[in-house]
Amino acid sequence: MRNTKKQIEQHDLHVKRGDRVILTSGKDKGKIGNVKKVIKSENKVIVEGLNMVTKAQKPNPMAGIQGGLNKIEAPVDSSKVMIYCMACEKATRVKHEIVDGKKVRVCKKCGEQIDS
Repeated sequence: MRNTKKQIEQHDLHVKRGDRVILTSGKDKGKIGNVKKVIKSENKVIVEGLNMVTKAQKPNPMAGIQGGLNKIEAPVDSSKVMIYCMACEKATRVKHEIVDGKKVRVCKKCGEQIDS
């Protein structure tokens, strides 16, 4: 039996850790959250409080882990999230501009700076 796992094409992601994003599809469509972790090798992101799944956990008394059903955030594909602009309160794409010699991300709709 050979390994049939499909190779994922890696590309630069439009979101960073800490960005405020909105989900564009799935069971949590329209909900807003912060990016907790970026998994660049799989082109996925983990968003705080969204895409929750139930995971069965075995107890491990040596490590002090109590067993039961735990709710955890599952990764979601990066193409399913959009940056949420706090100024215009909408989902937006980003464009890059150079301000004071630094490359910054800017809201396409209102021109507000996304990077601090």
